[in-house]
Amino acid sequence: MPSIINSDDGVVSGSSGLKTTGGNDGITNFQQNGTTQATITAAGLFQFNSGYGSVATAYGCRAWVNFNGTGTVAIRASGNVTSITDNGTGNYTINFTTAMPDANYMMAGTITRSGFPQTGTIGPRDGGTFTTSALQISTFDDGGSAIDPPYVGAAIHR
Repeated sequence: MPSIINSDDGVVSGSSGLKTTGGNDGITNFQQNGTTQATITAAGLFQFNSGYGSVATAYGCRAWVNFNGTGTVAIRASGNVTSITDNGTGNYTINFTTAMPDANYMMAGTITRSGFPQTGTIGPRDGGTFTTSALQISTFDDGGSAIDPPYVGAAIHR
């Protein structure tokens, strides 16, 4: 028998308000006015409806960082990034606070030059490797030359 918590009227039946249900199947549902808005599956996947019309698995950003790429490299803001290592012009290592589950992640990023976003390239370091604890990246200008941009942003998704 599933348990139901209804915060609207304090009873275990009805469909108004916020309702949380969970049963022996290991699935937990969160409903609002009788419509499922989020689910935690038996496999531990978090699924939610974020205005897209259906409840689907969320694939989160596992780490992100915004840092100064010139002078003394310093993190401006971050999540799951413990430090940045400056390896030379246009070459940085992003060190994760909590390791990735494996090295099958992807990175997206941007660089800012002259105070506003301009074209340039950021990506995993040529010849570098994805590890569970760190990712080495490179930054280039339009001509393909390594540069130290004022600001570097990277998001790691898995």
